[in-house]
Amino acid sequence: MPVTSIRTRRWKPVAFAVSAVLVGLAAPALTATPAAATTTAYDATYYKNAIGKTGTSLKSSLHTIITPQTKLSYSAVWEALKVTDQDPNNSSNVKLLYSGISRSKTLNGGNTGNWNREHVWAQSHGDFGTSAGPGTDLHHLRPEDVQVNSIRGNKDFDYGGSSFTNSGGSLTDSNSFEPRAAVKGDVARMILYMAVRYEGDDSWPDLEPNDAVTNGSVPLHGRLSVLKAWNEADPPDAFEERRQNLIYSNYQGNRNPFIDHPEWVEAIW
Repeated sequence: MPVTSIRTRRWKPVAFAVSAVLVGLAAPALTATPAAATTTAYDATYYKNAIGKTGTSLKSSLHTIITPQTKLSYSAVWEALKVTDQDPNNSSNVKLLYSGISRSKTLNGGNTGNWNREHVWAQSHGDFGTSAGPGTDLHHLRPEDVQVNSIRGNKDFDYGGSSFTNSGGSLTDSNSFEPRAAVKGDVARMILYMAVRYEGDDSWPDLEPNDAVTNGSVPLHGRLSVLKAWNEADPPDAFEERRQNLIYSNYQGNRNPFIDHPEWVEAIW
């Protein structure tokens, strides 16, 4: 048996290589695993009216489901982020989104070396400011280094650019920002949550994704094709899932459907 097992393992790669040559094919390129549900625990309750739908019907159903929420004040966001974004390895710190730095919870503010409240959907894309609503929605607010937050500014998301101080692997150029690999999917799911939650029917702008990086002050955010790729390549992890559950149970009472069902991104867009 041991001899047979060894021979089998050696033969298969050789046979595959010969077969590839014979049919004139190169080895297939690696691709991201298609997005799949992280949990179905809420399908029979919270998401029951969305199950089985696609396209605009799914988007509309999810909007109705996630719209009821408790709204926080902008000052209350400080304390909430200390809970939702707590460093799993140091309960005295928060984990910064783009830089990946662990920083003391007490260093929140506007000075160099502090962390502040980053709007992942840039607040100028729709000019909603920091009033209760999209400006204080925890599903897209994350702690970030003050200077890194300023470097990101209101840029759309895309590939490419150069590194910068405390980048953690993130990159930026004149008109776009690329987060570090570990949070690319997080960013995508936050942007697309905002596009479903805010549809222009509650005095706030109708937020939508598009495939541009020149959106400025219009209520659009890009680049959609890149965000979809990031959703596939970086599925929800334990940090993102824990954060979502805390927002749902302790603060807003609503969920980001794309953390529970990343495959719904492709089903809608």
